[in-house]
Amino acid sequence: MTQENNVKFTSQIGVLEYLIGMNYVLIPQSVIEKLGGKFKLRLWCSINENDAFQCGLVALGQGDGYISVNKKRMNAYKLKPGDDVSVSLSLDNSDYGMPVPAELEELFMQDPEGYRRFKLLNPGKQRYVIHYVNSVKSTELRLDRAIMLINNLKTLREGKESFRGILGLES
Repeated sequence: MTQENNVKFTSQIGVLEYLIGMNYVLIPQSVIEKLGGKFKLRLWCSINENDAFQCGLVALGQGDGYISVNKKRMNAYKLKPGDDVSVSLSLDNSDYGMPVPAELEELFMQDPEGYRRFKLLNPGKQRYVIHYVNSVKSTELRLDRAIMLINNLKTLREGKESFRGILGLES
């Protein structure tokens, strides 16, 4: 994690009931202002001095924001709703806000049109493709997923790409 724009503060673990009990770290308005005053930022976050993870800042309302904390991370950090936590945030200046799997990078080198179409996607859809490829352990399955997604993407009309279309679920 870079120390550039590093902000440290104390917060609390909350629960977003409307997202089926998703846990989150509350990011107060004063911290958001220190990070540039904007939402939809990609950040590096460390909770209680654990390893930093890449995340996104989302508006919560009344100037506050949040960063979601998945169940796996809650368990690994031994956290529960209501816990006070120390938080360290810094801006994530990486291209996509998450690591790109080698299989997808290799496909981009071999398929310039697929890479061009990927670059036209909005950042959320780019991260979706990366996450979907990354979500399996097997190298072979990651390559299969990368090929399938990029081939589907190339069949869709530019500017009209949907998540379902990228998955090949739309006709």
